[in-house]
Amino acid sequence: MTPLLIATRNAHKVGEIQAILGDGFACRALLKEFPAAPIAIEDADTFAGNALKKAESLSGWLAGLSPAERRGLGAAQTFILADDSGLEVDALGGAPGVHSARFAAMDSGHEGNSPDADNNAKLLRLLADVPQAKRTARFRCVLALVEVNRAVPVLTPQLFEGACEGWIDLAPRGSGGFGYDPLFIPLGHDKSFAELGESVKNGLSHRAKALAKLREWFSGGSD
Repeated sequence: MTPLLIATRNAHKVGEIQAILGDGFACRALLKEFPAAPIAIEDADTFAGNALKKAESLSGWLAGLSPAERRGLGAAQTFILADDSGLEVDALGGAPGVHSARFAAMDSGHEGNSPDADNNAKLLRLLADVPQAKRTARFRCVLALVEVNRAVPVLTPQLFEGACEGWIDLAPRGSGGFGYDPLFIPLGHDKSFAELGESVKNGLSHRAKALAKLREWFSGGSD
């Protein structure tokens, strides 16, 4: 079984990644196991840049801990998986993009992420005069995989990308999921991510597509 320490404090995301990867992977939650880990500043202008920064920041921090402080990571090869993902809306020039999680907070200058409801409200406000035909959008995810616990790492950082095309509805629908899920209608469906249910979403989401590439990479063996 391949252990993956997920570089996120979002418990829902950890559960989603574990559900998508399934047997053969053991996803470990950063918040539960290493609550003192530093929070990487996501200031890159691409999803890949932010994902890699989060993964390498955590890897470097863990490498500096004593064996006891690592609490069970062990001396064997251990992988850290980080992702950066967000919503790209064509009518907004690709926004909110890398700022998806803090979209509403950007208006006030507050640091940190915004509540999902605030982000959704801002998106709807900006698209108020945009007709449905021009509300095309996509969720994009980039995963970064790095290695820790080796004095001389042998793994070159790996990146895996996935996207899910769709459009933005006129109002939120559904109570499942998180983030912009209540507003996003994937192509080929008439329900939002928040209405489709976790099993359906996990089969077609941007994260699912990126994780499928990760799983394929592991099945081929790591160098």
